[in-house]
Amino acid sequence: MDDVRICIVGAGNLSTAKIYPNIATAGALLAGVCDLDGAKAESNARRFGGTPYTDMETMLDAEKPDGVIICIGPEAHAELAPVVMRKGIPVYTEKPPARTAAAALEVARVSKQTGMLCTTAFKKRYRNAYCRAKEWIGQFDPADLYAISIDYASAQYTNDSPLSFFLLDFCIHAIDLIGYLFGDTEQVFAFAKGPDAYAVSLRFANGAVGSMCLNDGRSFMVPTEEVEISARGGNAMTIQNSSCWRIAQAGEPTEWRQPPTFTSAGDSGNETGHLAELTDFVAAIRQGRPTRSNIYESYKSMVLYEAIKQSAETGRVADVRYEAV
Repeated sequence: MDDVRICIVGAGNLSTAKIYPNIATAGALLAGVCDLDGAKAESNARRFGGTPYTDMETMLDAEKPDGVIICIGPEAHAELAPVVMRKGIPVYTEKPPARTAAAALEVARVSKQTGMLCTTAFKKRYRNAYCRAKEWIGQFDPADLYAISIDYASAQYTNDSPLSFFLLDFCIHAIDLIGYLFGDTEQVFAFAKGPDAYAVSLRFANGAVGSMCLNDGRSFMVPTEEVEISARGGNAMTIQNSSCWRIAQAGEPTEWRQPPTFTSAGDSGNETGHLAELTDFVAAIRQGRPTRSNIYESYKSMVLYEAIKQSAETGRVADVRYEAV
């Protein structure tokens, strides 16, 4: 395959800052830019390359790209991704993959039916720190994993639309991460203070336990992201703001990583995961393989999100069940 030709749907602030600038570095060529606001599409096409469009299907028919990136909103992700896959084109959507777990499952079923890759931009799966954590956890038998905790906080959310729901828009990153690191969840219990703060307890299928403290009373300028992992035999890993980590093996300190700059909210494509996930998507297109953030994994994260929401609303333990595609 020559250059992997990518079309992007959406020319808003997020995609313009984090996706368009990384396309070439990820190994692809920008072929088309689509946005309902023609001026935005023209602006990004002028700055980053490609032909501007205001209709996605017109763009796909004209450009015949090797892959499509959709960065609009959760409802549009679930609506447009199947259209792309049914045209025989792999697709990448921003998170979350849909408004509901049921909608995400339907997208996963289209992916299976068509044989087309559908990946979700859960960037934490690609951050250097969590790549190292996944590798480190992999040395243990699942029965020896004891506990994981995540403290994750943001600035205030308005909580008045799907794009501004704290639990869905922001916390979905931590929800996806905890499942990525420790596997499927069986049960969840959550306390909540309105839509702004959650204390969550989890039991995993491997027998381990976990917790998440989530709130939107802090700041986007001072990120709060603390992860603690424990395994049998004095084995522990601490991750701070997704860029610094410490590891102890058999009760002895063995590894300490402190980057020279504070990057968890910065522009390092591998520290933040923005570049790394695009690079994996482009490589997956070339190699005809899945990514580590495929749509079925994203569906499972949505199931966990809904279980947390259900438990917080009912005051009861919620069982977590996943359907097959």
